[in-house]
Amino acid sequence: MGNDNERRRSYSGNRTQGAGRRVYPGAAGNAPRVGKIEKNVPRAQQVDADGEHYEHEASVHTGNASLHSSLSTLHSQHPPLHRGSAYRAPTGPRQYKREAGEAGEGLPEDGSVLAGRNPIREALKAGRPVEKLLVAAGELSGAAQEIVGMARQAGAVVQQVDRARLDQLYPAHQGMLAYVAAVPYVQVEDMLAAAAAKGEAPFLVLLDGITDPHNLGAIVRSAECAGAHGVVIPERRAAGLTPAAAKAAAGALNHMPVARVKNLNRVIDELKANNVWVIGTAMDGEDALEADLSGPVALVIGSEGEGVARLTLEKCDRTVSLPMMGSIESLNASVAAGILMYQVVRARRG
Repeated sequence: MGNDNERRRSYSGNRTQGAGRRVYPGAAGNAPRVGKIEKNVPRAQQVDADGEHYEHEASVHTGNASLHSSLSTLHSQHPPLHRGSAYRAPTGPRQYKREAGEAGEGLPEDGSVLAGRNPIREALKAGRPVEKLLVAAGELSGAAQEIVGMARQAGAVVQQVDRARLDQLYPAHQGMLAYVAAVPYVQVEDMLAAAAAKGEAPFLVLLDGITDPHNLGAIVRSAECAGAHGVVIPERRAAGLTPAAAKAAAGALNHMPVARVKNLNRVIDELKANNVWVIGTAMDGEDALEADLSGPVALVIGSEGEGVARLTLEKCDRTVSLPMMGSIESLNASVAAGILMYQVVRARRG
């Protein structure tokens, strides 16, 4: 029992002297239980919405009028903080609320991407070539349904996506985003007419299943350099003249006509009717380095994985292939297209 009393008297090194009085170690004299605020205590700092620090007034005025005046001055210089403003700046990846920008802000300046129902509707009415229409899930009703119908009639690919995806691309999308072709498409007949006007045998490049816009742009660039009269692409399951394709083409789209058709096989029939030899690419085709590729020619280039579709390949007059000297069995589609196009150039020169 004596030991317990001794421990209580020596707890934390404090000792009591009389009722309600406690002597603190290091303090001079017998201090009250409520601590005394020293005058040299640093003034409190508060973080404002911009991450800056400011100090509260340390002096306390006497009288309500003086206190009210001091607080009014403080609030006018530093507005009240909102929730979370002491930890986050008003802008940044973890802000509480992000306001949408003005209409058109954040979109490419070349008009290759359109946001909102009215701009997309007017573009379709004006006949601008729309490659793809992204629609937020659940928006296919009313005016949106009308725009979707116009887009499908114009040959655009309509795809329903989560609204969150559209928010990432552009906040003020109104449930729709449209990708517009970098340049207008032309007709295959225009390509044949251009060749006839130059007094040259037609030289066209038909693409089947090229879904990578970078490959499309590279092929268009090679076709322009090789003197082709046009590139033909299908509407479905194929890349269009998106900004990525235009960038890969490196300006060739300003000089190389591109046609987008509903049915590639029908185009092949029309070309054959105009005495154009349609030459497909296949692994078991004749050696393209030795084949005669002179005269009116339309090369059909397929994708790297699947190649030219079987039905399309059956419509071709003949097939060619490039010899593979290494261990890999195929070339990149744009590389193979470039080699074959220059085989046509060499045949025409001979």
